Amino acid sequence: MSAALETRGLCKNFGALAVANAIDFRLERGARHALIGPNGAGKTTFVNLVTGALRPSAGRILIDGGDVTALPQAQRVKRGLARTFQLNTLFRGLSVLENVCLAIGERLGVAGDMHRPAGSRRIVIDEAYAALERLGIADEARRPVRELPYGRQRLVELAVALGLEPKVLLLDEPAAGVPSAESGVIVDIIESLPADIALLIIEHDMDLVFRLARRITVLVQGAVLVEGTPQEIAGDARVREVYLGERA
Repeated sequence: MSAALETRGLCKNFGALAVANAIDFRLERGARHALIGPNGAGKTTFVNLVTGALRPSAGRILIDGGDVTALPQAQRVKRGLARTFQLNTLFRGLSVLENVCLAIGERLGVAGDMHRPAGSRRIVIDEAYAALERLGIADEARRPVRELPYGRQRLVELAVALGLEPKVLLLDEPAAGVPSAESGVIVDIIESLPADIALLIIEHDMDLVFRLARRITVLVQGAVLVEGTPQEIAGDARVREVYLGERA
């Protein structure tokens, strides 16, 4: 069976500098997988290659068995790939509901109908409210995003991503910048996401990684150092040396 997401020999060079070096990676359907590594390991580059923000120098990217290497970002979203960002990319002047409606309207193919705004369609509004209720932020629906605390904005971004009904969801440091009192809510929600969504979590917080992930890939200098279960990664001397601080 094909993987939800797969890369084969994925490379990216900026001149003589190799920032992704023949990365073979496989994200299984329904996986809870973490990608970790020290600063400069190439994690963000990898995500940008997978999502289409960067074009690879070599290698292939497959979603659900189909080659998407040459497809632009929007087409990859239509194939089932969604992501969140370290710094959210919401429309801050729009309401929470409008942000989610835009994502759902795009998925349903009605966002571009200039004669009838996507957010005026009952099916879109009902689905958006359902998503906000699932994440516990329906009471914020009419508020402009800019008025929300940052932790609540992260939940809105997650609602937007889920509105695309992804098969693969990339969470780039989902609790970054969120006060510790609110980060637990985000982790609880991530744990409750539908089991058929394959999650790839890019994260520095090892407590969060070991809580959420069933499998972990360690990236160092643009290449895969090791992959395994959380127990295997925690016990690997190479990981402790380059990332978990044993050398220090």
